[in-house]
Amino acid sequence: MGVTPPRVMTIAGTDSGGGAGIAADLRTFAACGVHGCLAVCAVTVQNSVGVTAVHPIPPETVAAQITAVASDIGLDAAKTGMLAGAEIIEAVAHACDANGIGAVHPTPLVVDPVAASMHGDPLLADSALDAFRSLLFPRATVITPNLDEVRLLVGVDVHDRAGQYEAAKVLHGLGPRYVLVKGGHLAEDVDGCVDLLFDGDTFVELPGPRFDTGNTHGGGDSMAAAVASGLARGMAIGEAVAFAKRYIVEAVRNSYPLGAGHGPVSPLWTVRDWWGT
Repeated sequence: MGVTPPRVMTIAGTDSGGGAGIAADLRTFAACGVHGCLAVCAVTVQNSVGVTAVHPIPPETVAAQITAVASDIGLDAAKTGMLAGAEIIEAVAHACDANGIGAVHPTPLVVDPVAASMHGDPLLADSALDAFRSLLFPRATVITPNLDEVRLLVGVDVHDRAGQYEAAKVLHGLGPRYVLVKGGHLAEDVDGCVDLLFDGDTFVELPGPRFDTGNTHGGGDSMAAAVASGLARGMAIGEAVAFAKRYIVEAVRNSYPLGAGHGPVSPLWTVRDWWGT
């Protein structure tokens, strides 16, 4: 009989093309050695080209999924992704409180504030952005916005490293314990990709290579899921973020084309020795 691994929940939406959302999170959980659980917040109709429809799940059903898992299986970490609207964000916040999930509770919470498409287009109404800022950020162990989400959430348009530092300070003022401002969308960094971690006092830069590929679908989801996996395995936040950075560098390095649009980042590098190529 095997040993039960750490348990991590993704609270997010589906991607029918399998590139992002819950599909990406569960792949990452498996690659990082944790058991993945899920609470579906929305069903999307999408492929490699784009999203054509979003169907939110009733907020009470989202909350019930969280409670059903936490009360029986238990959770060592949780992460959020696409939450579809303010009512669902509110339901998730209350369910996390009721089940001991969040920065002031035993179970850490990684909030990936999915608010923009990979093309920078907004995905949420202003009311949902307000709910992120007022309800989820103060409960978050760490938030992991990309630069388009930074612009939508706090109005800071980042074009250089100084802007990235300024964004981290503004975001930290909204209440999360840690802020990870991802640098993948910083076009000015032509030779590298620097993510920035801030705890309110200290900045830590996490540099990495930049790859010439459009196949980065699900990269943000996967990195947040890897952070949550590290926290579930008992890592401190800095160690978990460094672990996730190493994971996502290889996932992007091994990304692959899929369909006519953007292919996904790949966790398959973690099992390559097993399947023999």
